[in-house]
Amino acid sequence: MRHKNDSGTLDLMTGHLMVGYARVSTDDQDLANQRAELHAAGCSRIFSEKITGAHSKREELARMLDHLRPGDVVTVTRLDRLARNTRDLLDIAEQLQAKGSGFRSLAEPWADTTSPAGKMILTVFAGIAEFERSLIVERTRKGRVAAQERGVRFGRRPSLTPAQIEHARRLINDDKRSSAEAAELLGVHRATLYRALKAL
Repeated sequence: MRHKNDSGTLDLMTGHLMVGYARVSTDDQDLANQRAELHAAGCSRIFSEKITGAHSKREELARMLDHLRPGDVVTVTRLDRLARNTRDLLDIAEQLQAKGSGFRSLAEPWADTTSPAGKMILTVFAGIAEFERSLIVERTRKGRVAAQERGVRFGRRPSLTPAQIEHARRLINDDKRSSAEAAELLGVHRATLYRALKAL
């Protein structure tokens, strides 16, 4: 059982813990204002991140997620303190939901999963993000097909040019060199040369 002094402030109405998360921004490297707002909102257990959002590894965020229990509520001053973009926000919201924990933003009252309206809005955001992702995939597919029709080749660049392959063929057929010797002269593995000769 967690103690009040160790884990954070208990919401007297629900009995759940009020947990805060603060992170510095590129422009504002001081956490004091965020911490003050979170304390005023009832959070005495605050996880503070002293790196910018450009860093992928957020150790305090991971510690907070590990710390949470069903019914706890995570509070941030603004959404951009928690997430870098909509996809990141939805991913974190899914992790919170999996733990049975709630989430709210002080600057964006609509972002409150402890309320039915907040849950609905995040569900709509998730649907929009999925729709945008499907559009990107479809545009990428169409662009690839169009490029292939114009003769653009995808994948790794061939190790040997047509001229080099023809040179290797003459070395083998006319000069009676082995494929291993021809490959060594061209600076490629014998299997690479074999595939190239077979393809043409």
